[in-house]
Amino acid sequence: MATEADFYGSMDGASKFVKGDAVAGVLILVINIVGGLVLGTLSHGLTIAQAAETYLLLAIGDALVAQVPALLLSIAAASIVTRVASPLDLSGQITSQFGSPKAWAPVAAILAILGVLPGMPHLMMLSAAALAGYLAWRLRHGKPDAAAEPEAAPPPNPSIIGWDEVSDGAALGLELGYGLIGLVDERKGAPLMARITGIRRQLSRELGFVVPLVRVRDNLALGPNSYRIIVAGVIAAEDEVWPEDLLALDSGDILHRIEGRQVKDPTFGLDAVWIAPEKRGDAVVAGYTVVDPATVVATHLNQIVQTAAAEMFGMDEAQKLLDALKESAPQLVAGLTPQPLPLASIAALCRSLLAEGVPLKDFRRIAEAMVDAAREENDPSQLAEAVRQRIGGLIVQTIAPARTPLPVLTLDAELEGLLNQAVRAGKDASHPIEPNLAQKIVQSIGDAAGPALAEGRRVALVTSPVARRALSRLLAPHIADVPVLSFLEIPDGKPVEVVAVVGGGVNRALLGAAA
Repeated sequence: MATEADFYGSMDGASKFVKGDAVAGVLILVINIVGGLVLGTLSHGLTIAQAAETYLLLAIGDALVAQVPALLLSIAAASIVTRVASPLDLSGQITSQFGSPKAWAPVAAILAILGVLPGMPHLMMLSAAALAGYLAWRLRHGKPDAAAEPEAAPPPNPSIIGWDEVSDGAALGLELGYGLIGLVDERKGAPLMARITGIRRQLSRELGFVVPLVRVRDNLALGPNSYRIIVAGVIAAEDEVWPEDLLALDSGDILHRIEGRQVKDPTFGLDAVWIAPEKRGDAVVAGYTVVDPATVVATHLNQIVQTAAAEMFGMDEAQKLLDALKESAPQLVAGLTPQPLPLASIAALCRSLLAEGVPLKDFRRIAEAMVDAAREENDPSQLAEAVRQRIGGLIVQTIAPARTPLPVLTLDAELEGLLNQAVRAGKDASHPIEPNLAQKIVQSIGDAAGPALAEGRRVALVTSPVARRALSRLLAPHIADVPVLSFLEIPDGKPVEVVAVVGGGVNRALLGAAA
């Protein structure tokens, strides 16, 4: 703003400086026209029309010729007078201004328009327009002038330690060994960066909030082919990829084995083999699924982000969701926060939903459920359960489509009663279920859900509202693919398919473990 004000003040002085020359030129033109008309009619006996045709043309031509040096003088004077404060000297400022393509483009357009007008020197004007247009194109696509570049920043002082060296505010990080730098090198197309952008866009739509940027950097402490995924400062996963090879995944139905470096797929844990690129055709014919290294890393990152979505959601993300909702439902937001729920409580509820795989896409309905639940519950854990019961339809549709029965596992009545009793007895405990019993429950549920999961079907464990939260915490580290629902979360009209009952028959040993 100060530079702009300085420029306008200088322009005011320049206009006064050039004004006298312009006025003098106009007076001389008028005197020449009047003098020519008088001289032609009185001295040479010409008619007014003949005198005007002769002397008017001569006067205008003389004025145009006289204005050429005046124009150059005015430009030079204006360039000096309108010089504003700048780290560049006069020659540097002039070079930067005349070296701007934004200055030459309108000049080319004006000269081209003048060049097509009748009576104008077409060849001269159009040639000048073409030259100005070429300069504008060259300056825009060519290498920038060194005089216009900002001065280089002074080298950092090695004795000064900055906060960026001791803290990393990125919620998501990807560290690469030096052998994987080519995956993010723009000169090689940066295939990994393009996939990361696509993953962030897709997951943002699925989860209902904007997934934060992924900070990608090299780490010399890693092996050359190693990478590490960091979520909220915690190492979530690390593995190795070979940038010059391809990963052939064993789909379970292959015709023959392919020789190569035998590994496990970092995302799904499948048997896989790293092969040379020239073996790709053979691997596809043999029944392998072949992917490139960038896809391997991106797929692994996608899985980690989905699993750790709750770790990336905080109060800032909650505020952005509320701001977006306020545009369409201002009264709903006003009735939600700061009373009865502060921003911290809303963020905690959203994290609780994300931790159990419930997206926030329909945040309006979730916000309405929060308002209703807050009227009845004050305890944070019970509040989360009350919200889940009010959005049961949103939760169930992530497991089974609308017209598809919901595959469920249920607990034997005796086992469920025992669990309810244990939860009530250890109400404030994080894991109220006895360890031996918990281990047997996890094993039995895993065995019961295994066939359905092997077929690619999702199956949910349905239990009472009292035991739901405790069972969800118990199963999450071991069988994350089996969500835990309460009876109250299943919509009334949703058909249910009971896959297995856990705790009956041979599973009576579960009850004995609790004794």
